Amino acid sequence: MVFDLDMIKKVYSTFPERVARARKITNQPLTLAEKILYTHLWEGNVENSYERGKSYVDFAPDRVAMQDATAQMALLQFMQAGKKKVAVPSTVHADHLIQAKIGANKDLQEAINQNNEVYNFLSSISDKYGIGFWKPGAGIIHQVVLENYAFPGGMMIGTDSHTVNAGGLGMIAVGVGGADAVDVMAGMAWELKFPKLIGVKLTGKLNGWTSAKDVILKVADILTVKGGTGAIVEYFGEGALSLSCTGKGTICNMGAEIGATTSTFGYDDSMRRYLIATGRQEVVDAADKIAEHLTGDPEVYANPEKYFDQVIEINLSELEPHINGPFTPDRGTPVSKMKAEAEANNWPTKVEWGLIGSCTNSSYEDMARAVSIVEQALEHGIKPKAEFGINPGSEQVRYTIERDGIIEKFEKLGTKVFTNACGPCIGQWDREGAEKQEKNTIVHSFNRNFSKRADGNPNTHAFVTSPEMVAALAIAGDLGFNPLTDTLTNDKGEQIKLNPPKGDELPKKGFDVEDLGYQAPQEDGSHVVVAVSPESSRLQLLDNFPAWDGKNVLNAKLLIKAKGKCTTDHISMAGPWLKYRGHLDNISNNMLIGAENAFNGKTNNVKNQLTGQYSEVPATQREYKKAGIPSIVVGDHNYGEGSSREHAAMEPRHLGVRAVIVKSFARIHETNLKKQGMLALTFTNETDYDKIQEDDTFNFIDLDSFSPGKTLTLELVHLNGSKELIVLNHSYNLSQIEWFKFGSALNLIKMMEK
Repeated sequence: MVFDLDMIKKVYSTFPERVARARKITNQPLTLAEKILYTHLWEGNVENSYERGKSYVDFAPDRVAMQDATAQMALLQFMQAGKKKVAVPSTVHADHLIQAKIGANKDLQEAINQNNEVYNFLSSISDKYGIGFWKPGAGIIHQVVLENYAFPGGMMIGTDSHTVNAGGLGMIAVGVGGADAVDVMAGMAWELKFPKLIGVKLTGKLNGWTSAKDVILKVADILTVKGGTGAIVEYFGEGALSLSCTGKGTICNMGAEIGATTSTFGYDDSMRRYLIATGRQEVVDAADKIAEHLTGDPEVYANPEKYFDQVIEINLSELEPHINGPFTPDRGTPVSKMKAEAEANNWPTKVEWGLIGSCTNSSYEDMARAVSIVEQALEHGIKPKAEFGINPGSEQVRYTIERDGIIEKFEKLGTKVFTNACGPCIGQWDREGAEKQEKNTIVHSFNRNFSKRADGNPNTHAFVTSPEMVAALAIAGDLGFNPLTDTLTNDKGEQIKLNPPKGDELPKKGFDVEDLGYQAPQEDGSHVVVAVSPESSRLQLLDNFPAWDGKNVLNAKLLIKAKGKCTTDHISMAGPWLKYRGHLDNISNNMLIGAENAFNGKTNNVKNQLTGQYSEVPATQREYKKAGIPSIVVGDHNYGEGSSREHAAMEPRHLGVRAVIVKSFARIHETNLKKQGMLALTFTNETDYDKIQEDDTFNFIDLDSFSPGKTLTLELVHLNGSKELIVLNHSYNLSQIEWFKFGSALNLIKMMEK
């Protein structure tokens, strides 16, 4: 079955003309990213050339994808927009709420028992508004999208930062907050600052133990977690052509870890093979007619320095397997240096768990290459030293690898096969003993490894690597094990050297599945009732946020001055809090509880300026809200790094925080704050961060003249009565200032509907 073929053909029908016009207006050859951007302008044919990193542009995405944790809030907002049906093809995927503990069948049933209210809500609201619903167990959103919806040259947005995975099939796919998704589903434009462009030229060819995962681990090490901010990363070169489609998806997936808007590859034979294998010959037939337009122009790739803002070159033939971490995905260590690096940093070298899966590495190829290492352990009588778990990416992948005997081999080694869902990658892992908070090491093929992310234990050192390296390290039980040079001892005392991994890119017998787990919406859902009980602890209908009164914000208190890394995991934790993603007031009890207070080095411990006592962050803010006192949050660099979860913006908005002032923002979080009617501001002088004192009071003295390109002035009133002024920057344009004035972007949509 090919979904939305008419939509894809419609996109392709205008592609050549719009590309030609964009070339003429820009007066230069185009990158693939530029072609897709210029062919998806809201106004249709391009009239102007846009300035990278500066011009705000309205786009018309082809589709929207939502996962169950973020879909709840997105669809609660959509209910307020007054629309009868979504304006573009949209889907919801039930993958985040399933906890990994015992194994696939029991864990899935337990998830259905615990989350039945939420699943019924998502099913019924999808039915009502014309949204496709992928049931629990159907698979991880990004793998399902790659298998069913992604297409070369398309543009999609999704309420998950790893929406970028679809770049593996040549899309511009961008992670956004729910409010952005609501705009597009309501038939409005999607606004994005025209991205800068980073070109990554890949030469040579992967060999031995090196995999596509090592490409992005290397790129992350080069660019760091914020090096791709505001940019699209475009991969090209002979090395790019040699990669599998799902390998390309892995690389694009982890582009989120460098802050990139998205990443993409040009249309090639690997994409053709994947589309055909997943039953989409018609898409290949349509794409082949305009194939020259579905990749960058030859002149661009011949002289990349002339057309990209930054160019990186990686020789795949010389690339070494990498292990990134702990606690950040951009700390790269070649496998040959890990033993020395671990000893120098006192990292635990005993590997307790090896985990394969997540949206990043759960394809057929990933499982096939990993199981080739497992087969060698079984053949030579090598018993694994660590525990082992896998999460297949979709029911189609799971069914196929079961048919081909791959699951059986994993299980012979004692592997736990978890549900086709995110599981440990997003903290949905009931790991035995995690509550003891012992110092330990795990290795996984996921994308993120922030503190506490997988199992809630701040002392778990999580390292990111390829599925095949996870298998080798879990079997060895040693972080310093180098399979390229080291040997393992089998049950006969023999020294065994593992052969490099091998595995089919696509199943020789083709993919197979009995039930995809897809629920198509009704043609007319007007009669469907979406019920939300006022007594529910999981779901809560939304009220409008208050509009700005047009006055300066005065006498604001400091809620917290966060020190160092403050990701969306720190601002709004996942794990056990996922169950409250549809209830704004309840989930607000996790607001900023993971952020480190710069004044005492503690988490969830701030000074209540009404009482002078220290208490939890949400409790303190609730007291400020009850007393009608505005507050601000201060943060460091790349504030809001990580997930697209808009709860990290909605919670402070709901509890009365008026402004977030930081050294720099991660892109999605800054947009989310703006969408919810918050002030997202940055220090003009970063050292002004140091001027903020714990007992300060703050006055915005010129907010009443808030306008694009104009700085804002904040008056600090210290406890001793002294005052000083600091200057704040912002990136709001006129329409975004309207969001602030109306109280949120959604408020503005509702006003326009009247």
